[in-house]
Amino acid sequence: MDLDRLAAVHLFPVRHHSPRSSATLRAYLDEVRPKAIFVEGPSDATPLLEALVDPKTVPPVAILGYRTDGEPASSLWPFAAYSPEYVAVKWAFEHGARVELIDIPVGTTLAPFDGAPVGHDDADDPGGHEREIDEDRGEHGEHGDEHGEHADGGGDGGDGGPASAEGEQESIYAACARARGFRSFEEFWEASFEAPRYDPGPFREALLAYADLVRSDGDRLIHRARDAYMARSILERMGPDLAPHEVAAVLGAAHAAAFAARDVDPALEARLPAPIPCAVTLIPFSFPRLSEQLGYGAGNRAPQYYQRAHDAGGDFRRATLEVLIDFTEHLRLRGFMASLADTIEAFRLAVSLAELRGKAEPGLDEVREATIATMCRGDATHVDGFLWPAVIGRNVGRVGGGIGKNSLQEEFWREVRERRLPATDAPESFRLSLTNEVEVGTSVLLHRLRIAKIPYAAYAGTRAAGRGGAGARGQRRGQAASEVPPDELLRQLSETWEAQWTPATDVALVEKIVLGDTLEQVATRLLEEDLAACHTTGEAADVLLNAVLASSARAAASALDACDRFAAGDSDLPSLARACRAFAGLASFGSSRSLSSLGDGVIATMLEKTFARAVLRVHGGCTGSDEAVAPAKEALRTLHDVALSQPIVDRAAWFEAARALVDSDAVNPTASGLACGLLYLAQVIDDAEVARIVGLRLGSAAPPEAAASFLAGFLEVNALVLVKSRPVVEALDAFLGGILPERFKDTLPVLRRAFAALGATERRYLLENVLAARKLGDKARAAQAVLLEKDREKLKEMSEDLSQAMDDLDDLL
Repeated sequence: MDLDRLAAVHLFPVRHHSPRSSATLRAYLDEVRPKAIFVEGPSDATPLLEALVDPKTVPPVAILGYRTDGEPASSLWPFAAYSPEYVAVKWAFEHGARVELIDIPVGTTLAPFDGAPVGHDDADDPGGHEREIDEDRGEHGEHGDEHGEHADGGGDGGDGGPASAEGEQESIYAACARARGFRSFEEFWEASFEAPRYDPGPFREALLAYADLVRSDGDRLIHRARDAYMARSILERMGPDLAPHEVAAVLGAAHAAAFAARDVDPALEARLPAPIPCAVTLIPFSFPRLSEQLGYGAGNRAPQYYQRAHDAGGDFRRATLEVLIDFTEHLRLRGFMASLADTIEAFRLAVSLAELRGKAEPGLDEVREATIATMCRGDATHVDGFLWPAVIGRNVGRVGGGIGKNSLQEEFWREVRERRLPATDAPESFRLSLTNEVEVGTSVLLHRLRIAKIPYAAYAGTRAAGRGGAGARGQRRGQAASEVPPDELLRQLSETWEAQWTPATDVALVEKIVLGDTLEQVATRLLEEDLAACHTTGEAADVLLNAVLASSARAAASALDACDRFAAGDSDLPSLARACRAFAGLASFGSSRSLSSLGDGVIATMLEKTFARAVLRVHGGCTGSDEAVAPAKEALRTLHDVALSQPIVDRAAWFEAARALVDSDAVNPTASGLACGLLYLAQVIDDAEVARIVGLRLGSAAPPEAAASFLAGFLEVNALVLVKSRPVVEALDAFLGGILPERFKDTLPVLRRAFAALGATERRYLLENVLAARKLGDKARAAQAVLLEKDREKLKEMSEDLSQAMDDLDDLL
């Protein structure tokens, strides 16, 4: 390898997404007028460069590399309008120069290297280590490493690079900032490289010197292997026809410094892994994804602020003034006192702070501090709410027509436009009315995206249809759709969603194309995979509900067959009850969704058959310890709800099975108590009968622990209704008074759990009925006469009785 020839090339080190780097680079290219430009970037993405600089393409955009072997993994190379790589490619097309990307291909980037992906971030940049692009949804983690940056030469989250823990060696970045008297590495970078107006030559020399200093920090083995690959690529592409002075190489600062120092080991290229099957395309990107404040590290804390500086020819004073004017408008629109005089004062303070800190022009720190001190009167609250959007921005890029979208992307964007769904990188909430056919279609689209795990819309709430029905529960706003049982999603009159497009949306749409050409096909394929992994009726029923929500007739038919097949041999009571709840939801509320070829008659038949099978397994499912029967107790509630809400099921069979639980000593006492409470609330047993049952269960012949467990199950159902029943409370009081002292301590934990569910209202009713059962009410009413007679002894006697009753309750409550 001819390292001398390589070092003679016009090496230009850059920091990615740096307005000063891009402006100085353009001036340098105008000066040296190269015939060929080699740019750091995945070599297999070179065919995309024409589309990258197409007039219809508007940055920010990103090269997306993704695996095509069925494994979900991808990598991103973002470009802003002021990214030096973008500027270099654009200059080449404008001047007829040859331009190529010369870094390792995507297939090598995504291949494992000593157990980890190769990546394309650089160890010498504190902000260059990529982070998850979809940090706010969490669903996109399956895509492996989102190598969102390939940055060299500076930038972190504003905290001065990696903080040194106590006892650890100080990082080179913190040392650079400290040596120059700056509070953070970002402040050092702005003062040293971003704000000053350099000539191309001195800028290049200064950045090479800095990169040569920091590239020795940390383990750069993989990056040195990349050095070897890029060095060979440049020399091969130069060939004998191009002289070094006719070639420019635009590289991250560490790579350029290695080439200039001839510090390249060709043997290290063999350490790179073999590439795996991959493809590349160009997708829109956004400013929020470039922002470190939102968790994406690229050495770019404020994309919109830097865009303003770039548009102003590198004038950070003008960018600062524009941001402050925008912030003033934000304050005034929200009713705060803010004037042009405040804006001018904030601008003057930002400039003064920059001068005091030895910075040629103000940067983001000065903007923030001046804003807080002047316009916000020392309160930083509004800065975080209003200023950051002004400096981060919400720009979403656009890819020109030269890059075709795959069918999933085409369908997604067509639906987003036609249904007027959010298309910005900022969350927007909206409600869908499921009585409207068009909005039902929108709901189907969002559920298909949810099932396909394409990050776009998050479920934010519902309004239930009708009365409770099967398995009714309250919803928490902001609850993810994946956390909400599918039957509850089905039985709604409306749905609230929060949608936000991010680059991860397009990444997922690109990757999912291996599963189908339409969103329906992708959702169906994934539902069928879920169905293949099912082992119980309840699991298959959940797939059925999701198939109905996504209007997938094929998956719904397959799931229905699976439910019938599993139910025939399913002995798991919770599974069968879960399936009954699903069928009940379809029978009651499925008319708002497309059931396709299923038909209401098929659902009714399945509900009837599955309910009968579940009832037969009630007794066997309720034996065992309290922990073992906890799912069975939930199943009892579900079957009770279904029996009361669905006339087609055998309600009498359920009541008979529940009554058998009440009378059985072989089942878990809490299940017996729960069944008794359910039957009492359904008025299948009256007050006299429930008093007899409770009296029998809590009688002296029953073991105290079993009696207390029965009571706990009994009170789980609806404590208010039960404690208002005087016969029930009398039996309870007699039971508590009859527990032998030596047995009471063993029974107390169960009793405490039983009474823990009682609220203030339930406790008041319980106390009133206890007083009545002990005939203390008459004594209380006689208190007035006692007071008039000033019979202190009689009052003391009554007080002791009342105090004893209260003490008994306090021990439990």
